[in-house]
Amino acid sequence: MTQVIVRAAEIIERIAEQPMSVAELAAEFDVHRSSMFRQLKSLEHIGYVRRRADARFVVGAKLISLARLSFDEIDLRQAGYQHVRRLHESVGHTIQLVALIGDSLIYVDKVERASGVGMYSRIGREAPAYCSGVGKVILAALDPYRRDTILNSTPWKRFTPNTFTTREQLDEALTLAAERGWAVDDRELDMMINCLAVPIYSSSGVVGAVSVTAVSSIEDIDALMKYLPLLQDTARAIGRELG
Repeated sequence: MTQVIVRAAEIIERIAEQPMSVAELAAEFDVHRSSMFRQLKSLEHIGYVRRRADARFVVGAKLISLARLSFDEIDLRQAGYQHVRRLHESVGHTIQLVALIGDSLIYVDKVERASGVGMYSRIGREAPAYCSGVGKVILAALDPYRRDTILNSTPWKRFTPNTFTTREQLDEALTLAAERGWAVDDRELDMMINCLAVPIYSSSGVVGAVSVTAVSSIEDIDALMKYLPLLQDTARAIGRELG
């Protein structure tokens, strides 16, 4: 095993214990800061580490998803596999299944409309919590501390004119989502796309969400609402599978 691979593994193990900056890691491993920065950028590029707003590095969503998919989160995909496909057959639109993995929201399954347009989501990718329907229903179901932990690193990037860019806007939407039990993405991530999402619960609490996504010119948010009962039935069925 090469020294580069060993060093990469040691860096990941160290930042898994606590977030660390380039300078702190360079000092700990007794290497020049530029060398440590290059290695961290390589790990960041493949999704194994992530740089927070405070310039400290933490374990990335890709590594978390790889590490956890063989445990609880794979149960969510297995439990939802047939239910998601039955829902797709009923509604014809794209269905997405997202798991709450640590402090990340990861797409773990997706059944696309055959003639659909390209979408942001793909299996293994992290869902943006603040501007996706799945993200909002999961955040709305969490306790305030856990919610804050997830949102601490939110970039508030404006994808479209409809994207929320402040915590105040999001908190209003989360209060409404908690009351209703569902949330929407009204062209917040892509002006051509909207979605309706509901949370999935197991005996341990919220574990993910399932959504129906459509091209907004074909079905707007009001039109998507007719699928809400089917979506809720699917979420409950998956929850029962999980126990």
